[in-house]
Amino acid sequence: QVQLVESGGGLVQAGGSLRLSCVASGRTDSTYGMGWFRQAPGKEREFVVAITWSGGTIYYADSWKGRFTISRDTAKNTVYLQMVSLKPDDTAVYYCAARSSRTTVTIRQESTYDYWGQGAQVTVSS
Repeated sequence: QVQLVESGGGLVQAGGSLRLSCVASGRTDSTYGMGWFRQAPGKEREFVVAITWSGGTIYYADSWKGRFTISRDTAKNTVYLQMVSLKPDDTAVYYCAARSSRTTVTIRQESTYDYWGQGAQVTVSS
């Protein structure tokens, strides 16, 4: 089992920045990739970005490339999501997820993730 705990969410004005953190604990040696997803009100959860734990290869959803940046600190078992130039449409619950699969062609697929955090609310005001 892997436990994931997100932090860093909150209320920010449009144009502002936030950095989300996700700390992994438990059987982290089985984790190959970490991803961020988000779910806006009334919408389905969608993929934002992912990173492979060992090599640090990054996979983006094209919609947010350039505004959202993922990074990891393997010593701290932590993955980060830096968000800049935030817009009201970015208001959502942001979820951290972990997967043991090494098949990177599916790394953007929600169903391939084994563990999920509780989510962090990000609200962007206009």
